[in-house]
Amino acid sequence: MSYQLDDLLYLMQRLRDPQHGCPWDLQQDYASIVPHTLEEAYEVADAIEQGDFEQLRGELGDLLFQVVYYAQLAGEESRFGWAEVVDGITRKLVRRHPHVFPDGNLRTPPGSQTLAPEQVKRRWEQIKAEERAEKATQPEQLSLLDDVPGALPALSRAQKLQKRASSAGFDWPDAAPVVDKISEELDEVREALAAGDSAAVAEEMGDLLFCVVNLARHLGVDAENALRQGNAKFERRFRFIEAQLREQGATVSERALDELDALWDKAKQQGL
Repeated sequence: MSYQLDDLLYLMQRLRDPQHGCPWDLQQDYASIVPHTLEEAYEVADAIEQGDFEQLRGELGDLLFQVVYYAQLAGEESRFGWAEVVDGITRKLVRRHPHVFPDGNLRTPPGSQTLAPEQVKRRWEQIKAEERAEKATQPEQLSLLDDVPGALPALSRAQKLQKRASSAGFDWPDAAPVVDKISEELDEVREALAAGDSAAVAEEMGDLLFCVVNLARHLGVDAENALRQGNAKFERRFRFIEAQLREQGATVSERALDELDALWDKAKQQGL
């Protein structure tokens, strides 16, 4: 027997049953589930980075369960349910792909209708007008930055904030002045260090990191992914050092920095 999506939805209902459900699940709300959602999303990313597709299958299930959980909570409050979630995303994707669904109908056979480039362009303009009209019924957005999620990882959020500001023309013309700005911010970190002002050091480090993210954006590099790769590289090399020292019956804390640096260089030479 193979369980299907309907079984997962039923399981969620059982877990939240007021009389016979799980005590832990009954205590949860939207906010308490958010940390689990973020954790599951990162575990999906980790499985992809590791190329572990067996793990990925399980992690995708965990992430799907998070979506089911939110829909269950919303359904209990008569806000919306799973069906509305699926309907909403399907309608949005059909609407935003007029070159794939020319008549806006999901089930129209592929290739039975086509749109000329000019027709696709006009359809895009119509889509944007419809979405603007939809937003007009919502509370006024006072800033271009209002809908950049505050819960994003800091590097990702910085890049999105910069991209949104850039769309309004608030941006450096190319990467060169960003590099100059990084040098300027680094000098300010040095000044704060010399002054012994820990609060200023933290503030200037934030400015420096923000500028580094800006440089990554100008170079077409995703800052969050770049740092994840940097973390993975550091981990590989540090584990190599630990393994080398373990063979000698030693630990990292027992060896001098110059010896550790030599092992680090050895790890680099081996392509780690």
